[in-house]
Amino acid sequence: MMTKIWKPTGIAMAAVAATAAVALMVPAAMAQRDPAYEAARAAGQVGEQPDGYLGYASTPTPAVRAIVDDINIKRKAAYTSGAPAGSTVEQFAFVTGCNLIAKTKPGEKYMAPDKSWQTRDAGAPIRDSRCP
Repeated sequence: MMTKIWKPTGIAMAAVAATAAVALMVPAAMAQRDPAYEAARAAGQVGEQPDGYLGYASTPTPAVRAIVDDINIKRKAAYTSGAPAGSTVEQFAFVTGCNLIAKTKPGEKYMAPDKSWQTRDAGAPIRDSRCP
């Protein structure tokens, strides 16, 4: 049995990217208001992953784990309801992950394509070559 590997096309990626930007506005805005989330992000405990979800850049406390789990559940719901016709939830989440990594600020953590945690500097983050 052959496994089909997802190769995005320009039009499909553009459609997914545009929809991804809109779908994450509400959950991202809610997370930005949570001081505990902001503190964990600023401390480098959590960071953006290419799959569109938050990850743990260090061993999380139970409180940080609860915050990240809550945000990731909301993101999954946004990806599930917002994926445009012709794309999967995973494709939608991936494009959103690309956008969220691009929007990290200097000092914040993100996961590079090689799965290593990086700290954003003044330059562009290292992103997957499939990112739009």
